[in-house]
Amino acid sequence: MKWNVEHLDHVDSTNTWLAARARDGADEGLAVYCDFQSAGRGRRDREWIAPAGSSLLCSVLLAPPVFLKAPQLFIVAAALSVCDALEQLTHVRPTLKWPNDVLFGDLKVAGLLAEVIPSETASKVVIGLGLNLIDVDPAFESATSVLSATGVALAPSRVLQVYLDELGRRRELISTEEGLATLRQQYVAALSTIGCRVRVDLVDGQVRGRAVGVDETGALRVDTGSEVRTFTAGDVVHVRGEVEE
Repeated sequence: MKWNVEHLDHVDSTNTWLAARARDGADEGLAVYCDFQSAGRGRRDREWIAPAGSSLLCSVLLAPPVFLKAPQLFIVAAALSVCDALEQLTHVRPTLKWPNDVLFGDLKVAGLLAEVIPSETASKVVIGLGLNLIDVDPAFESATSVLSATGVALAPSRVLQVYLDELGRRRELISTEEGLATLRQQYVAALSTIGCRVRVDLVDGQVRGRAVGVDETGALRVDTGSEVRTFTAGDVVHVRGEVEE
């Protein structure tokens, strides 16, 4: 996997910038990172705010193979690659909270956001990453930084290099059915959500139960006590100390 990396001082959103390039015909392997973004986005159109120079703010462009029915597995590959990069650079491995929050303990250090760019020939996927390296906006009480969690101060460009190396290797897994099976196994092993009592917050209500696994697409399977339900979207809260029903 060859990466073509561009660096910007300031941009509204690396995902928005890269999505525009994808629509203009940019090839797989284009990546962009910036020092500050004024309109960073998280899941469900939430803001992602990071003090200038404090985080790795980047997006990458990937092209799913024709047989891939679940683009969600691309963001799984990216999340696992973040974990690998942080373990290499700090000797502390984070965990994942479904679907793609990167955690140290119970605190979020990074989040990812994927956007599918349709085309008449083959769709592409933009995957954005916001990783708190040395500071966190104080408004986010449930967040942490790599520095706070591990005591290691990292430069964005260094983390990006290792992250892209790992993501390039996982991109190869997505090229075969056997590789996808390996990727799913790695995902399940990394998820701290599996086995936890959870609350899934949906647009039309809440579902409580125990997370028991993920399906072949990466969707979360939750045992509510009366049935096992599958969720492709929703905010998941790990519920501590809840009495079993």
